[in-house]
Amino acid sequence: MNPNLNIKQISAQETHAVRHPILRAGKPIESCILPGDDLKTTLHFGLFTNDNLIGVCSFFKNSNPNVPSTNQYQLRGMAILKTYQGQGFGKVILSHGEKFLGKKSIKIIWCNAREVAVPFYQNNNYMPIGNAFNIKDIGLHYVMYKIL
Repeated sequence: MNPNLNIKQISAQETHAVRHPILRAGKPIESCILPGDDLKTTLHFGLFTNDNLIGVCSFFKNSNPNVPSTNQYQLRGMAILKTYQGQGFGKVILSHGEKFLGKKSIKIIWCNAREVAVPFYQNNNYMPIGNAFNIKDIGLHYVMYKIL
C-alpha cells in the first residue's frame, strides 16, 4: 500500500464527510445517517491519504434472505471523494474490509449496488442476485454478493 495511505476504523459520524457529497448530495446531512450505524456490530472504515479522509465504507451485521449463508454482513455507504475516484482507492478500502471480516469468520458480504457501481463490484468478484429494484430518490439498484 502507498505509504501515504492509511485505513482505520472510524465513527459513523466521521463517515458523513464523504458519504454526504458522494451519496447524498443536495440532501440534508441527516440523510447520511443509516439505520444501525451506531450498533456495536457495525464497522466503519476510513481511507486516509496524508491524514485526509478520502474514502469510507461501512459493514452492518445484516442478512439478505436471497443470499446463501447465515453468516453475512451488508456493505453500505461506500464512497470515495470525486477527486480520488477511478484510481483504485475503492478497491483498497473494500479489500481491507473484506479481509477484516474474513478473519472474523464472516462468509458473505452483500450490498445494494447502485446501477452505476455494478461494474466496480463485478470487477471485485461480486455477483448479482435477483432483479433490479428502485430505491426512492436514489435510483436503480442490484443486490450483489461475494463469498469470502
